[in-house]
Amino acid sequence: MNRTTCLTALAVLCLTATGGLASSAPPPNDTVAVMAAGGLVLQRTDGIEMRSEDLYVSAAEIRVRYRFFNRSDRPLVTLVAFPMPDIVGGLEGAQAIADPSDMPFQTTVEGRRMATNIEQKAVLNGVDHTGLLRGLELPLSPVAPATLAAIQALPTPQVEMLVDMGLVRETPGGPVPVWTLKTTHYWNQMFPARREVDIDHRYVPAVGGSAGSVMGDPGLANSPLTADYVARYCTDRDFVSAARRMRTRGQTVSETWIDYVLLPEATGAGPIGDFRMIVDKGGWKNLISFCGEDVRRVGFSTFEVRRRNYTPTRDLSVLILSSDRP
Repeated sequence: MNRTTCLTALAVLCLTATGGLASSAPPPNDTVAVMAAGGLVLQRTDGIEMRSEDLYVSAAEIRVRYRFFNRSDRPLVTLVAFPMPDIVGGLEGAQAIADPSDMPFQTTVEGRRMATNIEQKAVLNGVDHTGLLRGLELPLSPVAPATLAAIQALPTPQVEMLVDMGLVRETPGGPVPVWTLKTTHYWNQMFPARREVDIDHRYVPAVGGSAGSVMGDPGLANSPLTADYVARYCTDRDFVSAARRMRTRGQTVSETWIDYVLLPEATGAGPIGDFRMIVDKGGWKNLISFCGEDVRRVGFSTFEVRRRNYTPTRDLSVLILSSDRP
């Protein structure tokens, strides 16, 4: 097997393997929307710093280990939260999940399982409408089939009220909810004075994907969609060329999208002293592209980024192309 690894100036990695791609831009009903989650969020406090973050990202699992340090001379208790992906109503195409509270995840503190509380809010344009929807006995997920059925069962004046408030949009197929469901798991955590605390977190990501791919299609080389891929995933000429060579072998290739929130406001603990990220593309024949610096290959399917005193400047978006042949 001829296999070539390439690293561009933007540190985007691609793996060229025997295989092939086929199909052009997929229709909307062949896609599942990606929903970005991230790591834990600390209520802001000047006394706690993040000494390290060890992150593993794949389509099957997200794992992250934090090492926090309370540099003050007194114990600090702060709110720790895990925001789940937003569920936005009125979207075209399928969603990976209907209710983020159903996403399996696990958090341990110093090796002990941590029980969490959960909060869900239905929001539109920054306004919380949870109480109103609960009063109408509507489910909070705007994309769940039960929600649409419940809206259709409401008396006409109540449906008109929701339409007037902008919470529901009239369509030829009937009323469609357009609010956003926000879900958060949270707990209060004590950080002892002058001590480190290890927090481990893992969950199954709500990945997106497409049954086909636009990558390597000569007819779409200058399309706005291709430009969007460059901006989001840093796809470069080598990656596109590899995809094009695979297409000529007649294989059908699907896209998998993984998003992870990396921006500093997602942690609430300032720069990361020692940051390590492993991105796993699954099968070694798959192609992968993501934006990063100083990326190096460390395994058949894994790539590593390591930084010191790191403040991320953008969130992580990963594109994986996989073939229908093993």
